[in-house]
Amino acid sequence: MRQAEVTRDTLETRITVRIDLDGSGKASLATGVPFFDHMLDQIARHGAIDLDIKAEGDIHIDDHHTVEDVGITLGQAFAKALGDKKGIFRYGHAYVPLDEALSRVVVDFSGRPGLHYFVNYTRARIGNFDVDLAREFFQGFVNHAGVSLHIDNLRGDNAHHQCETIFKAFGRALRMAAQRDERAAGVIPSTKGAL
Repeated sequence: MRQAEVTRDTLETRITVRIDLDGSGKASLATGVPFFDHMLDQIARHGAIDLDIKAEGDIHIDDHHTVEDVGITLGQAFAKALGDKKGIFRYGHAYVPLDEALSRVVVDFSGRPGLHYFVNYTRARIGNFDVDLAREFFQGFVNHAGVSLHIDNLRGDNAHHQCETIFKAFGRALRMAAQRDERAAGVIPSTKGAL
């Protein structure tokens, strides 16, 4: 069972994440940041990951701590659910369009954190959501899941479409990378013998 539950409790946030990597894309999301919940739903749906996230944060200040800490906690949950990573594909990629926008996401469950993020949003806010926070979410995830993650928005005129294609592609790439490889069951996908 590739499931995990992780709770992060700080002076700024209290977050609980439950995931099932072999789910069907069901999501129960309550972060207090509506647009962010919409993006997390894309990860669940397009990643076929059951995702339950509850967050209480200092959103009276701003949404930064909540969004970043959800990324951290989700990354920890992924690392826990994958365990030693035996028998997974390890690499995943996806191109996702939404009208005029197109994004590419590539992930490697390498054990080495690295974020390479190239997104030039056409505006600074999507409703009340500061687009800089998307990067903070992915940085938190990368650092705690131990993955290499390349995110490129290749084109787009609408910031909502740009962001949504990124999160959808992220979900699809995670799904591919975490998928079980029947031809390599029980084998760590590395010539080093460890990830």
